[in-house]
Amino acid sequence: MNDRVSGDLLEIVDALLPGAPLGRARLGRGGMHDVVLIPGVAAVRVSRRPLGTAALPRRTEVLRAIGAAGLPFAVPEPLTPVMTFGERAAVAVSWIGGAGLPEGEGDPVLIGELLAALRDLPVTPELRALLPEPRAYEGRENWAAVLADEVIPRFPARWQDEGRRRLEAALALEPVPDSLVHGDLVGGNVHWDEDGKLVGVLDWDRAHLFDPAIDAAFMGWHGWDTLRRAVDPGTYHRARVWERTFGVDHLVAILELDGNPLPFVDSFVEHVVKWLEEEDLG
Repeated sequence: MNDRVSGDLLEIVDALLPGAPLGRARLGRGGMHDVVLIPGVAAVRVSRRPLGTAALPRRTEVLRAIGAAGLPFAVPEPLTPVMTFGERAAVAVSWIGGAGLPEGEGDPVLIGELLAALRDLPVTPELRALLPEPRAYEGRENWAAVLADEVIPRFPARWQDEGRRRLEAALALEPVPDSLVHGDLVGGNVHWDEDGKLVGVLDWDRAHLFDPAIDAAFMGWHGWDTLRRAVDPGTYHRARVWERTFGVDHLVAILELDGNPLPFVDSFVEHVVKWLEEEDLG
């Protein structure tokens, strides 16, 4: 993280939150946004590219709907409307205290409670209308078809058969009811207080409806032995299968396509192959 905040970002923050203590502002970065952090006050998300600008209104409504759904922890609450500043869009959301845990640390009981809260949350009609449902797609837009037809054929020859085997293992999983999936449940996106209590979950940009074991796979961040103690054996097995399907982070990038073509296919394949090579060495 670079703590310095540029003047143009500070102007956007001041327009959204007049009188906010800009001297305390520091800079974070998300996948599609700059995030200006004002500790104890708000986080201001500012799109960097046109794709992020177009997506921000829907993602803000997703936050609003998830926040109203009754989860037993805090979710960033939109404090302002989405406003545009030239080609950029921005919104201020509520501050969530606490901090993420280091990789490999975590209480399996609390991790299990977090995953259960997401899995068991009733999905309201409003939320369902806002979130992609990857299982609903057929034909070439189906997540499995994208992997089979566009991604795996671009793998180096030594990985193509293995890639097909891993995809077949994922497709062989028994279907389970779709639930709310955060889609990036790692590290700094999950905040805990100094006593180890869960405070809140940030960054719902990749939220979708799918197998809840996707989120369990992300929680492998805390260690797979920890995850094994946090969930039932079936969920653990599914999480390992999803993780082996080219890394769950890469898999979610396919699941969230929402019927759109996969952009930058060669770059995506390069990242997946690097993940496979590192896994092979590890």
